Amino acid sequence: MACRNHSTITEFILLGLSADPKIQALLFVLFLGIYLQTLMGNLLMLLVIRVDSHLLMPMYFFLSHLSFLDPCFSSTTVPKLLENLLSQRKTISMQGCLTQVFFLFDTGGTEACLLSVMAYDRYVAICHPLLYGQIMSNQLCKRLVWGSWSLGFLDALINILLAMNLDFCGDMSIPHYSCELPSLFPLSCSDVSTNFTVMLCSSLLHGLGSCVLILFSYTLIVSTVLNISSSAGRNKAFSTCSSHLTAVLLFYGSAFLRYAMPNSDSQLELIFSVQYSVITPLVNPLIYSLKNNEVKAAVKRTLRKYTQYFR
Repeated sequence: MACRNHSTITEFILLGLSADPKIQALLFVLFLGIYLQTLMGNLLMLLVIRVDSHLLMPMYFFLSHLSFLDPCFSSTTVPKLLENLLSQRKTISMQGCLTQVFFLFDTGGTEACLLSVMAYDRYVAICHPLLYGQIMSNQLCKRLVWGSWSLGFLDALINILLAMNLDFCGDMSIPHYSCELPSLFPLSCSDVSTNFTVMLCSSLLHGLGSCVLILFSYTLIVSTVLNISSSAGRNKAFSTCSSHLTAVLLFYGSAFLRYAMPNSDSQLELIFSVQYSVITPLVNPLIYSLKNNEVKAAVKRTLRKYTQYFR
């Protein structure tokens, strides 16, 4: 089969989650509701952290960046998914496809780093409480956050530059609702071994590296907490970590399964992709607001304040 340079290809076809029009209509309502709740939940979390003086702590500074990042992560794929669920011609341009790939790597990589930074913050708070304010200075917090964004951008840049050199030919149908790098490899008539190796290595180094830091932090946290004599003290220490640990398990579990498994165009891949790119941004603000008493109290104060303002 003759190959054409990728510049002659103008669009891909996204096969999406279902070909049944009735199911597509139901999926549109479902994902529209999820997307709107994701935006409102994370924006509310940002507002609460910004206006409530009780949340002027490094932990909530990091959470504010997570609440900004999650809508960006979700907005990379969900608007196009919603458009295609209502469209007969489910296409995405070459430039749009590569843009999706870039921002998925960028936002996903940044979130992985940010979650490891938040684990370090919990380690310092529990294992070195008397030095917490001194260690987690404003300058360090800003460096950790911008370092997370920079590493996510670098990871995305490396992978997208290699993807831009791929040639595509033959079937342009992507058995997915968005453009993810593993789904593009079978469509290429170029040698993708280098791309696959770089993607796998960058994902493992970036994702596994940040995961190891999280595991190391929690190993030290558990060791410290078990040495606390009172059960009330142990419960309080564990409760400060439960929200973050839940978010970590949701994000890393589905992301690793999606990118570590061979590309098989299975429904399982779609489920894992929906889990980490759609569901996780939705539930993160719920996790932190329901499991954290300080956030719950701040949400109530903020809602009460603005309710009285508009009366």
